[in-house]
Amino acid sequence: MSHTEPWPGLVEDARHYPSPHNSQPIKLRPVDGTTAEIFYDLDLGLPAESFGIPFGHVCAGVFLESLRTVAEGHGFAVTEHLDRGEMDFSSTDRLHPLGTVSLTPRPVTPEAQARLELFCARRTSRRPYDRRLVPDDVVAAAARTAAEAGHTFRTTADRGTVRRLVHINQATLFSDLRNDAVYEEIMTWLRFSKDDARTRADGLSAEAMLMPGGLLRFAMSHRGLWDAPVVGAAIRGMYLNTMRGVRQLGWLEGPFGGPADHIEAGRTFMRLWLDLTAHGVRLHPFGTVITNPGSHEAFAREVSADESGDRMAWMLFRFGYSRTPPVAHRRPASSMLIGAAA
Repeated sequence: MSHTEPWPGLVEDARHYPSPHNSQPIKLRPVDGTTAEIFYDLDLGLPAESFGIPFGHVCAGVFLESLRTVAEGHGFAVTEHLDRGEMDFSSTDRLHPLGTVSLTPRPVTPEAQARLELFCARRTSRRPYDRRLVPDDVVAAAARTAAEAGHTFRTTADRGTVRRLVHINQATLFSDLRNDAVYEEIMTWLRFSKDDARTRADGLSAEAMLMPGGLLRFAMSHRGLWDAPVVGAAIRGMYLNTMRGVRQLGWLEGPFGGPADHIEAGRTFMRLWLDLTAHGVRLHPFGTVITNPGSHEAFAREVSADESGDRMAWMLFRFGYSRTPPVAHRRPASSMLIGAAA
């Protein structure tokens, strides 16, 4: 057995963690069969967005919870020793250290096995939703998960509020396209054809976004047309068509003052996502509403979010029921393993 085992097998499952723009920035360097160093690849980050850098640590928290879920499902407890330093995207060292994780053998419980199966089944759904409300007891259970970590999970099914928030989400894309740095970042991660999405195995595919690749390429390559009366209205209509059936939105409020908070926020979001998945509930984050300053202000005002002190409304998403969404491609496990110590 290689001295890096069982890391390749664990990463084979853990690589399916969700990340902003499906950029997959987390890398592991196995030290031996029990310990690995974890890094955030700054070249795969999204620093152009306001709050793009803090969401690097949110992504790290999502991955750490994903790794814990996978490891426990394979018979290992995880111990973390984290480096919570700020990310510097101007650094010449492009691998930002997040710390180390260590494995200890432990029996696989039925709960751990079920949680691993949920993780493997989880997908982001941008498909139209079917307007059914998620039962109150499911929402309450998710709220308890958030509360255990010091966060508040709030929801709305008010039709007017939902409509206004969906339009804020739509307007965010138009706003971001006017920001040259954000526009270039978005274009870096769009995958217009099935072949490109499959070959590169990352980014936002037109298929997953439910848009014809050729039309999306034309629209994104001619951003000035988005403000044109006729063409702009057509593009807006195409985008809103993917939001059919949205009946319910949820968001998380909680501590968001620094890297330690950001990591725990990501961990909490992943736990809540798996709780909802256990009940057949699909989810689609509206991440850019949070990272776009104007949109975030409009969202927070609309829902009367508690953003006192270091608290922030840091995640907004639609959730409900949809048909099974297309599989989002992921890079192979080998791309996450940056080499082992001799």
